[in-house]
Amino acid sequence: MSAQTEITKRKTVRDIANGKGKAPVVCLTAYTAPMARLLDPHADVLLVGDSLGMVVHGLSSTVGVTLEMMILHGRAVMRGSNQALVVVDLPFGSYEESHEVAWRSASRVMMETGCQAVKVESGEGIADTIAFLVDRGIPVMGHVGLRPQAMNVDGGFRAKGRTKAERDRVLREALAADRAGAFAIVVEGVAEDIAAEVSSLVRAPTIGIGASAKCDGQILVTDDMLGMFPWTPKFVRRYADLGNIIDQAAAHYAQDVRERTFPAEAETYVLKRAP
Repeated sequence: MSAQTEITKRKTVRDIANGKGKAPVVCLTAYTAPMARLLDPHADVLLVGDSLGMVVHGLSSTVGVTLEMMILHGRAVMRGSNQALVVVDLPFGSYEESHEVAWRSASRVMMETGCQAVKVESGEGIADTIAFLVDRGIPVMGHVGLRPQAMNVDGGFRAKGRTKAERDRVLREALAADRAGAFAIVVEGVAEDIAAEVSSLVRAPTIGIGASAKCDGQILVTDDMLGMFPWTPKFVRRYADLGNIIDQAAAHYAQDVRERTFPAEAETYVLKRAP
């Protein structure tokens, strides 16, 4: 097979799970095929996060995201990538009711998108659901600490581990997800010492977001990292300022249209006369 026709091998769940203690795992969110195409050469994991509800659809939280929305964006990311492991979030209400409901949701996501794994927020009691899915062939990524789907119970997006009870709960949920067979665990919004302890106790690689460099890898919402929004969370480092670039480009375009300098001769079709 020639170099031009060689098929790129996509990273697997096993590749990520076996990365514990090795090079940090690079993860980013992706919601569209064009963005997935740009991120794919650089990321080990592309997460189709339910954050798409806020980032793409303008919702105030992730609670309003549906399974259909996740599947639509999951398909797009799969079409735009060929080497990163693609993980799709199970949205609020699609897995908490019972093992059977979780199975139907997860299997539908995997069959209809072609993704390699799903992610669930690992609150109390979800470890049994993780084990149920893993036993039936569905790889699961866990998520502990700040859990956006629980924002109505928590009264907003609050960092976790400020009290001993919260700290113990984060550790307990991480250990339960690990024992249940989660191949990786997102750790969000906790202090560095908690992230370090979780990472040392679980076998699965931990993926930090607002959880310090003590985790086995990192993830950011790509649009935050690219500066697409005016407000940036404390744990985000902006690697670009695309929001201002887009604003300036749109303003320049609007000016050219209003002044009739666009389209100019270079952008205008001319009828070719027959010889």
